Amino acid sequence: MFTGIIQAVGTLSAVEARGGDSRLTLGTGKLDLSDVRLGDSIAVNGVCLTAVALPGDGFVADVSRETLSRTSLGNLSHGDPVNLEKALTLSTPLGGHLVSGHVDGLGRITAIEPDGRSWRYHVQVPDELARYIAPKGSVCIDGTSLTVNTVDGARFSVNIVPHTQQETIIRTYRVGTGVNIEVDVIARYLERLLLGDGAARSGSAISEAFLAEHGFLK
Repeated sequence: MFTGIIQAVGTLSAVEARGGDSRLTLGTGKLDLSDVRLGDSIAVNGVCLTAVALPGDGFVADVSRETLSRTSLGNLSHGDPVNLEKALTLSTPLGGHLVSGHVDGLGRITAIEPDGRSWRYHVQVPDELARYIAPKGSVCIDGTSLTVNTVDGARFSVNIVPHTQQETIIRTYRVGTGVNIEVDVIARYLERLLLGDGAARSGSAISEAFLAEHGFLK
């Protein structure tokens, strides 16, 4: 688990293809690796990866074909910056929200606007994720815990203050940039709980008909 508070911006140093999978070597910049051991988890742009080697100035991680297809990691090139966060411990301040490091889908930046001293970013997400995103709720973008400002269908906006802009890869975003999206884990479990016994049936999901049948809609 993670908190969505980015601890450092690192760099992709090398990519090695391995039979459909990839092995990534990442420089970790100012991230303190003194307490990291082989097998520990580190979030890279919001994706939980396992350290399989620690060369001293970074770490090496294997990325499966599944992860490459569902996240933006497969689009990274040598030298690209990445958000980094070590796994939380019982003594870690929970400054963001609980983040699993399991990406739900890819979003896309559709607009960037100045908003006072901050910047407002508009993000389009896949339709199937829209129901998990609520105004003033939490969302994780490339590993960064953010508060949702507005929601319009499958599009939402977040405000990025100068500190976050400076200390994360958000400063590199442009219109069209693809980003990893992880919705609030509570929303995912709540949906599953609402299904009750129906969760055991293949293809079950919350729908308007389901909500009407169970008295949530009139």
